[in-house]
Amino acid sequence: MRIATWNVNSIRSRIDRVEAFLDRHDVDVLAVQETKAKVDQLPTMGLEARGYDVAAVGHSQWNGVALISRVGLEQVSVGFDGMPGWGDPTTDEARAISAVCGTLGRGGVRISSLYIPNGRKPDDPHYVYKLDWLARLREAGRAWLGEDAALVGDWNICPTDDDVFDVTQFRNSTHVTPQERAAFQAILDSGWTEVTRAHDPGYTYWDYYRQRFERDRGLKIDFVLGSPSLAARVTGAFIDRDERSPSVFPGAPSDHAPVVVDLAD
Repeated sequence: MRIATWNVNSIRSRIDRVEAFLDRHDVDVLAVQETKAKVDQLPTMGLEARGYDVAAVGHSQWNGVALISRVGLEQVSVGFDGMPGWGDPTTDEARAISAVCGTLGRGGVRISSLYIPNGRKPDDPHYVYKLDWLARLREAGRAWLGEDAALVGDWNICPTDDDVFDVTQFRNSTHVTPQERAAFQAILDSGWTEVTRAHDPGYTYWDYYRQRFERDRGLKIDFVLGSPSLAARVTGAFIDRDERSPSVFPGAPSDHAPVVVDLAD
């Protein structure tokens, strides 16, 4: 099975790129973040013509996550137990969706497409929300550790200094604070394994600002965390940097590159 995760930064703007990416890499399951669309606004016709089913959650032009699978979508669940909300009044954001893709025990995988809150600034209430969100995810994720399961998506965290082009520029910013890194590590310590770094340690995100991609001044913030049995099935992984390049494919790219993982049957 080949799975992938990609923050597309608006699926309606980039559906042609999504379809071409699925074709080019023969992807079985794609987890998408920042769809920026309500469910009834998703452009699914081309995906369905290719044999993909789609499960999604989206409430507005912000956030939004989806799973695109040609091996089935069962036990679809929006959010997770204990997932905190945001705003006044507090509401659940469209940041998590999970489903079983294929048949568990026969090569299938429970995949969660996750868009972790950004945090904004270390002194912002949204930062506290981010840390709470990660803590609640850690607790909810314990229930899936005994299955072939993957927590995938845009984590908005650089777990190490090597994951940011210049850590000194982020000294007073989110993504690199000790608290965020500790929250990410706590999820790993609970039993999950990040499965992409060993195969491709490069960046996954480049801001549009000042040709950051062309100068490779990026961040590694998109990850695939596998349960013990899933991690044992990983045979390879890579970051499709061509999808981020303005010169390789026509049209405006997302600021994230897709991350692809291969699993043995």
